[in-house]
Amino acid sequence: MIVKPARLLLAVTAMVALPSFAQNVATVNGKAIPASKVDQVVKQVVAQGKATDSPQLREAIKKDLIGREVLIQEADKQGIGTRPEVKNAIDNARQSIIINAMLADYVKKNPVKDADIKAEYDKIKAAQSGRKEYHARHILVATEDEAKGIITKLKGGAKFEDLAKASKDPGSAANGGDLGWADPEGFVPEFSKAMTSLQKGAITDTPVKTQYGYHVIKLEDTRAVQIPPLEEVKQQVAEGLQQRKLAAFREQLMNKAKIQ
Repeated sequence: MIVKPARLLLAVTAMVALPSFAQNVATVNGKAIPASKVDQVVKQVVAQGKATDSPQLREAIKKDLIGREVLIQEADKQGIGTRPEVKNAIDNARQSIIINAMLADYVKKNPVKDADIKAEYDKIKAAQSGRKEYHARHILVATEDEAKGIITKLKGGAKFEDLAKASKDPGSAANGGDLGWADPEGFVPEFSKAMTSLQKGAITDTPVKTQYGYHVIKLEDTRAVQIPPLEEVKQQVAEGLQQRKLAAFREQLMNKAKIQ
């Protein structure tokens, strides 16, 4: 069989054009959606741990990209992108994307070293040395008279856990007023001062007033601050150091800038 020159030219043209078509997953009103765009989104989704690469994921992303293209074309027809408030939002988004990319690049070029993490951990550990944690219970009520009444009942033999069920603190009422082990600095000053002045097993003789109401406090026990091993908090310490690096970098740029 002899292929005529015209047919041969058509066949060669189709073969040359084929890879171009293969690079697109769809076209919307003549606008191509490249396969590379799907690959990019798949990579992002997989990197975030939200899914694994699969035909189903790629098909879902393809449909989403098609839907977005349909919507953006309609928005362009309506001139939505020319509105001042939309332009401002786009500009803000552009700034955020570029800034975040720059900071990510800075983090990559200035990683926190293991030696820095160990030194920071040792510093935190030394600062916590000798400090105490307190295990307390409390009952929170709205008025001083209510608190005095509770103290009277407790002195009469009532169980703290039973009376705590009426506490206005929803986070501890169901647990008998139990606040667990905590650093005193985690409480408001008035509460912390009253709690740390108690002996083990003692209850406040008078109501403790804070911004939340009136408290009756019982100290269950105290112990030395429990410091977790470095392996358990390494990531947390590293993130804290990295945030400080970024803050210093930002401050350095601010100091260099001519601001009037």
